[in-house]
Amino acid sequence: MKILKQLSIILLITFLGEAISSLLKLPIPGNVLGMLLLLLALMTKIIEPKAIEDVCNYFLSNLAFFFIPASVGVLGCFDILKGNIFKILLVCIVTTIIVLLVTAYTVQFISSLQKKKTKNIYEEVNIK
Repeated sequence: MKILKQLSIILLITFLGEAISSLLKLPIPGNVLGMLLLLLALMTKIIEPKAIEDVCNYFLSNLAFFFIPASVGVLGCFDILKGNIFKILLVCIVTTIIVLLVTAYTVQFISSLQKKKTKNIYEEVNIK
C-alpha cells in the first residue's frame, strides 16, 4: 500500500503538469512542468522526500528501461535524421564537452569555497 501511495503522488503531479500545459497551451511539455511542480513541492515541504523515496529509488535503479521507448522513437525517425547525422553527432559531442567543463569548474569553485570556509572556522577556533 505504501508503494501505491508513493506512485499515486508522483502520477498526480505528472498529470497536473500535463493538465496545466494543455489548458494554458504552454510551450513547455507537461512532464517538465510536472517535474518543476514536484521540485517546488519538495522545496516547500508540501511533500517530504520520504513520501516518495521508495518509488523514486526503484525508478532510478531501473532508469535504463525508460530510455528504450525514446531510442525506438528515434530509430523510427531515422530517415529524417540520416541527412543530419553528422551535425547531430557534432552537437552531442560539443555539448557533452561543455557540460563536462562547466561541471568541472563548478566543482572546483565549490571546493575552493568550502576550503575557505573550513580555513576560517579553523582560524576562529584557534584564536579562541
